[in-house]
Amino acid sequence: MADKFDVIVIGAGPGGYVAAIRAAQLGLKTACVEKWVNKEGKTVHGGTCLNVGCIPSKSLLETSHKFVEARDEYGDLGINVSDVSMDIEKMMARKDKVVSQLTGGISGLFKANGVTSIEGTGRLLKDRKVEVTGHDGESQTYEAENVVIATGSVPVDIPPAPMTEDLIVDSSGALEFQEVPKRLGVIGAGVIGLELGSVWRRLGSEVTMLEALDTFLPVVDEQISKETYKQLTKQGLNIRLGARVTGSEVRDNEVVVKYTDSDGEQEQTFDKLIVCVGRRPYTENLLGDGTGVELDERGFIQVDDVCQTKAPGVYAIGDVVRGPMLAHKGSEEGVMVADIIHGEKAEMNYEAIPSVIYTAPEVAWVGRSEQQAKKDGFDVKTGVFPFSASGRAMANNATEGMVKVVTDASTDRVLGVHIIGQHAGELIAEAVIAMEFGSSAEDLALTCFAHPTLSEAVHEAALAVDGHAIHMANRKKKR
Repeated sequence: MADKFDVIVIGAGPGGYVAAIRAAQLGLKTACVEKWVNKEGKTVHGGTCLNVGCIPSKSLLETSHKFVEARDEYGDLGINVSDVSMDIEKMMARKDKVVSQLTGGISGLFKANGVTSIEGTGRLLKDRKVEVTGHDGESQTYEAENVVIATGSVPVDIPPAPMTEDLIVDSSGALEFQEVPKRLGVIGAGVIGLELGSVWRRLGSEVTMLEALDTFLPVVDEQISKETYKQLTKQGLNIRLGARVTGSEVRDNEVVVKYTDSDGEQEQTFDKLIVCVGRRPYTENLLGDGTGVELDERGFIQVDDVCQTKAPGVYAIGDVVRGPMLAHKGSEEGVMVADIIHGEKAEMNYEAIPSVIYTAPEVAWVGRSEQQAKKDGFDVKTGVFPFSASGRAMANNATEGMVKVVTDASTDRVLGVHIIGQHAGELIAEAVIAMEFGSSAEDLALTCFAHPTLSEAVHEAALAVDGHAIHMANRKKKR
């Protein structure tokens, strides 16, 4: 038996590495197990998020957006440019450099905080023992007082479109294209599909998105989702709702996709096909016999409100448990669990977890949509303010979108905030803080916001709940 630890974390993604660092900061002897190996054969930390998810996709999104701005919008600002072109190889190299810097940064944080890094594949055995199989196939068993499972998730495969090298790919493969496909198909018009479709549409692809659902972005407030659909289709994304893929075939280095929609059976040919139909928890070969850890019918590890499994001293966090599959959700769960192990009283407010779609304009929300609030029995009042009435948005040449505040009419408590617009992913933090402190719309309305800023739209939307927005025609004139 190898060394015994106070805490062993299985997985070094945004949930796992944060949990490990926090536990070590609290004085607990901590180890973190990670199997991810990069292109150079070196074990790296950061999980899906840093290696093939959040970070590389945002690098490509930002680069492609700047390209479109320079090509199509700078002229409106009086900036004359010509012959704007995109160097795909350089864009990819920069993306890889950003990933390398950040994954290396986590390794440095482990050393600085005294976290023991264990390379290999972790497997939980009974009595909180962790078996780690190294890249050489040799196994070693470690013992811990507490184990935190943070193994994350992987893309869902679908039988009608099995992966093929470089032609039919998942979200990870879509980050590695070395040239712009002329015809790009995307199965799934959710968050990941929209972001990846946006990248390659900006760079010149003809993008067709096949979404099986009849409703676009059903998790988003209906008013915001309609505006999002309008903005993205205007940019050239061909989003086909109610399109269920039934099969695919590779012919002459092309992909022929068969699907059904309201018009019957359809067929379309693409140069590349991305499958983005969701993610599933990664629990493959994770649990040995007698661990006491239970999975639900969808493969998620069953945990309570503070992420403890039914096995004493064993916790699970992030994508492998219930709740939204969001990196920041996993990170905060990691902090909570480390604090609890240390003996602190800690909890998470799952009502105030923000979500962001990093298209342009960005889409962000926290809390309930208007439809969900009504379904939950609230008497709802809303306030909406368009960025077209924002001085800063006009100056930025970014007047698309709006801010929407959803409140409980009887208490004025903010139930949710929904934004589509430039920097929505940054603006939503104001709403998260407001909801964390149980704010009312009046609290936001009485807060002084800097001028001129995009954040003033949040202020005006809160004022609009009672019909008192200053920079928009109002329905009510008196308090």
